[in-house]
Amino acid sequence: MAHKIDYQLASSKAIVGDIGRQVADLRLARNISQKDLALQAGVSRRTIQRLESGETTSLDGFVRVLKALSIQQNLLVLIPDASIRPLDLADLQHKRQRARAKQQKAPAKYWQWGIDVDDDES
Repeated sequence: MAHKIDYQLASSKAIVGDIGRQVADLRLARNISQKDLALQAGVSRRTIQRLESGETTSLDGFVRVLKALSIQQNLLVLIPDASIRPLDLADLQHKRQRARAKQQKAPAKYWQWGIDVDDDES
């Protein structure tokens, strides 16, 4: 089941509860018991229960559970790389890929309103 709360408006308690439900849903979808997940993560079964019910758990326990579920790479999107500023990123995305041919100057004779170029030559 997808989360149904707006993380920008929700309280931290609601967000933790939603994350816990998502962990529980993923665990059940993979047919893993709380006991087995706890053994794979190296945490207690009670830690899994607290996490899934939205109660307070340690960050270390949370990361261990994510690693046991093989989804720890998702943590990379939580905090952006501070060494890359948004303006630098925009510059990287708009790097020139090709050179453009130089434009030739317009011929000396050109058309303007009210002037007929052919009439000047006669």
